[in-house]
Amino acid sequence: MEGATSAIQVLEEKHSMKVAETLARDSVFGVLSAKRRQQLAHSGTILRLEKGQRLFGHGDKSDAAFAIFVGEVEIAIPGLDGRAVWLARIKAGTMIGEMGALDGTPRVTNAVATRKCELLRIDARLIKEALLTEPQAALALVNVLTRRLRETDALVERTSSMELGKRLARFLLAESTNGRILYNQGEIAHHIGASREAVNRKLERWRRDKWVEINYTGLHILDRSALLTVCRRHAKLHI
Repeated sequence: MEGATSAIQVLEEKHSMKVAETLARDSVFGVLSAKRRQQLAHSGTILRLEKGQRLFGHGDKSDAAFAIFVGEVEIAIPGLDGRAVWLARIKAGTMIGEMGALDGTPRVTNAVATRKCELLRIDARLIKEALLTEPQAALALVNVLTRRLRETDALVERTSSMELGKRLARFLLAESTNGRILYNQGEIAHHIGASREAVNRKLERWRRDKWVEINYTGLHILDRSALLTVCRRHAKLHI
């Protein structure tokens, strides 16, 4: 039994160190002292999510923030037409949910794991105590939240004024790995705020023009220069 207990303690210590490293890389929690970060790492609760599992949803209570140390979480907001509007993908080494944890208002976004995730749930009370004790971190948080608001405003402005073809071309170019897209048409539509049917029609036209190829291995870009041309054209032109 002693050996099993020691193994568990080593595992917990490794988790604690990994979480503390994640907090240290964060632009807000990284300002905190190492001792304070270690306290948060020890006091939090480890969460494990499978791909597609929800971390929190629109309207949920905001009572914690989360440090992602394995995996990735997608953030979206409910659109007026019922479709989710994609905002961002938050990768490992990043905090999520700090704004809600501080003001206590219900969540305004949906957060879903895009792959297996491990996170540390940090109670809002502990975060507030840390910021009150070390106010330099509170100032860093103000800067982060201001930047995020500006980035979100810029994203909404770009997306709302951009024609479907341009949004789709930009997404394919940004997400391609050696020319291959790992998302299906429904996921692509979700990310660019369009219907699956509209995305399918556009991709079918580009397939006939030999700009892309769609097969059992995924979506492959055949003509990057053609997609780049779409990106450079005025948003009102329909490609």
